Amino acid sequence: MISFTAYKTKIENEVKIDKETVLPFFNSAEFTPEWISKSSLKYKEIHTIPDFSFINQNGKKVTNKTYKRKIYIANFFFVTCPGICPILEKNMSKIQDKYKNDSSVLLLSHTVMPTKDSVAVLKKYAIDNNIISDKWNLVTGDKKQLYNVARKGYFADDEFNKTKNTAAFIHSENFVLVDKKGRIRGVYNGTLGLETKRLIRHIEILKKED
Repeated sequence: MISFTAYKTKIENEVKIDKETVLPFFNSAEFTPEWISKSSLKYKEIHTIPDFSFINQNGKKVTNKTYKRKIYIANFFFVTCPGICPILEKNMSKIQDKYKNDSSVLLLSHTVMPTKDSVAVLKKYAIDNNIISDKWNLVTGDKKQLYNVARKGYFADDEFNKTKNTAAFIHSENFVLVDKKGRIRGVYNGTLGLETKRLIRHIEILKKED
């Protein structure tokens, strides 16, 4: 006779999920997509972004509550970055423009150089790049907390996953799509226009979820 647990697992595995219309979850730094139904035992164990508290370009506190019941895109940058960051900003700006009148979608950029990227520096960067403050937060704060949420929350440091070197500098081209419950639903190369378009398509899918 099949046990109740085995029967429940069998039923869960038989739940069909349309992978064309439902986004997966990402629960580890390997970014392996997992489609998990609400009836699955795994559903309550889905990874969520840990609590955080930072300061934005206007000197205001930004926490998880700021993004409660919001879809948002997170990334990591620093103001004086001469390489990928200007491209990341350009593509984030496209998302900002697309959703500037949609309060359900927000943006969140964390500096990885908080000793240099003060509130004043972030404010000037925001003005120079036409960043809408109530749509897009640029945040600074305690370096340890910034790096901790980057690595453990958004899985933003590929090298750390290999070396476990906490002193290493974080620099990632990823845009991370987070749903209304703080769960990672997509990871995209923020330097690529096609990936930005794919991200926008996925935002539209998320907007239809409960």
